[in-house]
Parts: sequence; C-alpha cells; structure tokens
Amino acid sequence: MASLLEMKEIFRNADAVCFDVDSTVIREEGIDELAKFCGVGDAVAEMTRRAMGGTVTFKAALTARLGLIRPSYEQVQKLISDNPPQLTPGIRELVSRLHQRGVQVFLVSGGFQSIVEHVASQLNIPAANVFANRLKFYFNGEYAGFDETQPTAESGGKGKVITHLKEQFQFKKVVMIGDGATDMEACPPADCFIGFGGNVIRKQVKEKAKWYITHFDELLKELEER
Repeated sequence: MASLLEMKEIFRNADAVCFDVDSTVIREEGIDELAKFCGVGDAVAEMTRRAMGGTVTFKAALTARLGLIRPSYEQVQKLISDNPPQLTPGIRELVSRLHQRGVQVFLVSGGFQSIVEHVASQLNIPAANVFANRLKFYFNGEYAGFDETQPTAESGGKGKVITHLKEQFQFKKVVMIGDGATDMEACPPADCFIGFGGNVIRKQVKEKAKWYITHFDELLKELEER
C-alpha cells in the first residue's frame, strides 16, 4: 500500500488522471438535477444518497432512479441548455495544468454521456476521453432505458475503464480522483486514489482514503512543487 508521499509522487508523474464528474468536476449530481427538472427530485435524491453510501449496487440504483425519472431526449437537452452543470472551483485550472504537462485527462462517470460531454467540452477534454452511461430513447424521443453494456453502468465499472486505458495506451501511472465509493474501488487498478470532498463529504471515503482533499488548489500546489 503506497504511503501519502508515494501517492504524491505518483500524481506528479502520472501518465493519465481520471476524474469522476458528479460532485467532483461539477458541483451537483447530474441525475439529481435531471430528476428535479423532471419533477421527481426528492425521491431520486434519497436513492442517490443510498447508492453513494455503497449500500446498494450501482446498476440497481441507476435502474430504479431512471425508472422514476423516465427522462425524454428533449428534457435532457433542455436541462443542459437551461440549467448547465456548474464546474467546481479550481477544476478548469487543474485540468489545464495537467494538459500543459502532457498528462491525458479522462472523465469516468456513472452519469450520462450527453451531460458529461458538455462538461468535457468546457474543459477542452476530447469526447473520446469520456466514459459515461448512455441513455436510450425511442424514435419519438421518449425514454427507452440505458445501455447496460457500458462498464460505467455497474459497480466496479470505473476500474474496468482504467484497466482498459492501461492496456490501450500502455499507461504506467493512472490516478483516480472522486468523491464516492465507486471512485475509491477503482484503485487498484488505478495506482493512486485521491478522495475529493469539495462539494460533498462521503464519510466512508473520507475515512478510508489516504489522500483526501477539499479543494483542487491542493493538487495544483503539488504540481507547482516540481
């Protein structure tokens, strides 16, 4: 198990950094915002809390929440245009600095592809570096489920994405940064996990993560030290 000093060294020398999106790169939980927008906010927020606490499987929680929301294609697009996700303070600068250093940045999210791609575009992250869940719609735009074959649709999915990235790009050092249980369980195969509590603190993650931060400035400072 790496010490904090070793983890900081891994971060400074990373080939790739993978960020969770909801409550990490952005301030809110995308699925909760979509639920509010569709009029079922309270019921879905409670389900999200249970899912993030690690007490139910991710796929079961996602299926149940989407079954309640049943978002149409039009509602998803309207949410992005009328109520776009708010970037967490410091993330723009951190991603920019990582890019300057030649580090590949990926967004690995249990959220939805269309919303996460919008976030990626704001951070100059290519759409090819986005791994998220795909909503399915009927020809008339009504909700038709989600693509259950995506690795991010189930518990352990983020780790599968990181394994795939290591195999595809021969990355030696990959860092995972996020607020939730699904982020923490992606290490290993990630070489280092950094817990993030700048938007919401998950007790389980704060207690178990060796490296826990509440502002991205802390990571920028690490990069400046070289």
